[in-house]
Amino acid sequence: MNEQELEKYEAELRRTPPAPLPEHLMARLLAARPGAELARRTPFQPAAGSPLWPGVLRWLAPAMGLAAVVLLVGRAVLTPPGRVDKQTPAAAPGLKADGVQVDQELLSSFEVVARLPGGQPVRFRCRKWRDQLLVTDRNNGVEIEQSNPRIEVVPVRFETY
Repeated sequence: MNEQELEKYEAELRRTPPAPLPEHLMARLLAARPGAELARRTPFQPAAGSPLWPGVLRWLAPAMGLAAVVLLVGRAVLTPPGRVDKQTPAAAPGLKADGVQVDQELLSSFEVVARLPGGQPVRFRCRKWRDQLLVTDRNNGVEIEQSNPRIEVVPVRFETY
C-alpha cells in the first residue's frame, strides 16, 4: 500500500460515521457511571430533633490534631538555639573516635549447581566474608572491635538452548 492509497483510506474512514452502541451496552454504561448512583439517592437531611454534636466532633478532632502539630513545630522553631530546657538532662561526654577502621575479608568461595523444579540447572556462587569494625578513642583509652560473618549467595543461570 503506497502513501496515496493510505491517505484515501484514512479520508474514507473519517467520513464514515461510527456504528451506534447496542441498547443493552448503553444501559449498562449509563448505570455504571460514577454520578448515576448519586443521582438516584436523595441528599442527606438530618432529622429535626437530631443533636448537632456528632457533626461538630467530626471537624473538631482533625482540627485539634493540626493545632497540636502547629504548637510543637512552633515551639521547636521559636526556641533559641542556645537555650537549654530545665527538663532535659545535661549531655554526658560521649565517645570521640580518633580512628575508625572498616575491613572485610573473604574467608571462602565455592559454587554449587542445583536444579529448579522445572529441571533447569542453576549455578549458585557462594562467598563467606568476615566484616570487621575497629573504633579507637585514645583520650579515654577505649578500643571497640566488632566482627560479623556474612554469607553472600548469588544465583547464576545457565543458558540452555
